[in-house]
Amino acid sequence: MEPEEFKDIEITLPDKPGVYRYYDKDGTLLYVGKAKHLKKRVSSYFQKTDHSARIKLMVKKIDKIEFTIVNSEADAFLLENTLIKKHQPKYNVNLKDGKTYPYIVVKNERFPRIFFTRKKLQDGSTYLGPFTSKGRVKTIFDFIRQVFPIRTCNFHLSPQNIAAGKFKICLEFHLGNCKGPCEGLMTEEAYMENVQNIVHILKGNIGPVKSAFKKKMQEHVEQLEFEQAEAMRQKLDSLEDYQGRSTVVNTHIDNVDVFAFTDGGAYCVVGYIKIMHGMITQANTLVLTRKLEETPEELLQIAITELRLQFDSDAQEIIVPFTTEYDERIVQTVPLGGDKRKLLELALKNALYVREEKEAGKNKREARTQNTRVLETIKADFKLTQLPYHIECFDNSNIQGTNPVASMVCFKNGRPSKKDYRHFNIKTVEGPNDFASMQEIVYRRYKRLIDEAAPLPQLIVIDGGKGQLGAAVDALKSLGIYGQVAICSIAKRLEEIYFPEDPVPLYINKKSESLRIIQQLRDEAHRFAITFHRQKRSNAALVSELDQVKGIGDQTKKLLMQAFSSVKNMRAATPEEITSVIGPSKAKILLTYFAETEKPEA
Repeated sequence: MEPEEFKDIEITLPDKPGVYRYYDKDGTLLYVGKAKHLKKRVSSYFQKTDHSARIKLMVKKIDKIEFTIVNSEADAFLLENTLIKKHQPKYNVNLKDGKTYPYIVVKNERFPRIFFTRKKLQDGSTYLGPFTSKGRVKTIFDFIRQVFPIRTCNFHLSPQNIAAGKFKICLEFHLGNCKGPCEGLMTEEAYMENVQNIVHILKGNIGPVKSAFKKKMQEHVEQLEFEQAEAMRQKLDSLEDYQGRSTVVNTHIDNVDVFAFTDGGAYCVVGYIKIMHGMITQANTLVLTRKLEETPEELLQIAITELRLQFDSDAQEIIVPFTTEYDERIVQTVPLGGDKRKLLELALKNALYVREEKEAGKNKREARTQNTRVLETIKADFKLTQLPYHIECFDNSNIQGTNPVASMVCFKNGRPSKKDYRHFNIKTVEGPNDFASMQEIVYRRYKRLIDEAAPLPQLIVIDGGKGQLGAAVDALKSLGIYGQVAICSIAKRLEEIYFPEDPVPLYINKKSESLRIIQQLRDEAHRFAITFHRQKRSNAALVSELDQVKGIGDQTKKLLMQAFSSVKNMRAATPEEITSVIGPSKAKILLTYFAETEKPEA
């Protein structure tokens, strides 16, 4: 709709509070908004020129405007919220909270049952909630069953049925969870007193229940009914323990809603706490996504309306981080300190947690997208038939044939998976033979995976040239899996990539992400192998000299290695330090050996 077309409509708009609706030419609802002054608010869309591109696009799509006049701005909030939830217009803020929360229902029947449900029916029953935490509902029920005996059966306990003896007490009676109203063992008056106490507690009004318990306890004491008095005292202790787990900073804060706000740019998170009689009775968070560059004040207004409707709040005071144009009949408090400020900070803490979790999830999704793109590049560059989500790389390490070892490092989704790294001691090869060593470790690795029915990688990378690659291929052939797993090698000098049965190496662009990942794999495998090799050489050197000391066994050598790392450190240690590690008798043997073999200074 162009501004000129709107002028014909503008004169029909009233200067009163209400809700306006924008439709496109197909009759699809585009946007629902509220306004204290309908004419001013709707006209602003067509008169201003500094709107965002999204608002400008929406305005162009408008073909019809409808409005509803209401009595107050508060009514406009409610109607707007209802229409948005019902129609979900494209350009309105998304209320990202479609979960169904449980209620606690006091059933409309004689000797009412009390249980939780996710369906709120128009059956005359009393529904308390909703509760956002299943754990909290369970805690409440555990407490109720501990303190108040309420029936769980669904019998029709009419006076006639009870008098006729149609029902028999069940196991719940014998367990002390029910007082047997089905056989007339508990009066309706006493039962309803329990129900009333439960409703008080669920509404956060514990004071009257505590007073009633104290009064009954005193009555039992005066009548020398000490067992009954002790039972009431235990119930009172349970009630105070429950209150202690639910009480907030100041028990004088009564019937207040708390709303904290944190802005995430494209969305915001509002934390909500409902306070009744000094207790937190509800807590929730709401995520709202911006559609038309809504201000923080507008978003907070939407959240306040939604949450107060959802949790059926009639609080006449709300605690907020900043004031909004919400219902002028409700007191808005922006606390600068004290207990109300602490409540606002508690609500904000929960909102920030949800925001951080949302950001963390976004970062993970972006990382997965980035990794998938890199894996797609590797797949294309290496002519693979599937994405290499799982890559393993092998390297050998030995110096002049001593202490030959090897390593395997694993990348999953383009990132190191260090829990899957493996070291190998070369067992079947004598002397410095890189080819035979590579064949051994590749064979051992995949023989184990096959035996354990574990998944094979999509790509195997060998650190070396054609010789090492050929040895690895022989191992795969002997296992019968050659051709099932892609395999290649990377030569260090020119970063050449070799494939089996292809004499011409592949040269990948030095700036390619796929080459960078393969280099990272190769370097990590080399580092892992070198570290293991150095450790073995160090241990071998230490053990070889200690082997010459008669009376020093393997366990003593192990203790010395853990404490001193080298013979040089042992020789430099004091007798007391050595004694503290291996005891006086072994220390005497070792110190004697050191004294006899000590080299004279030049």
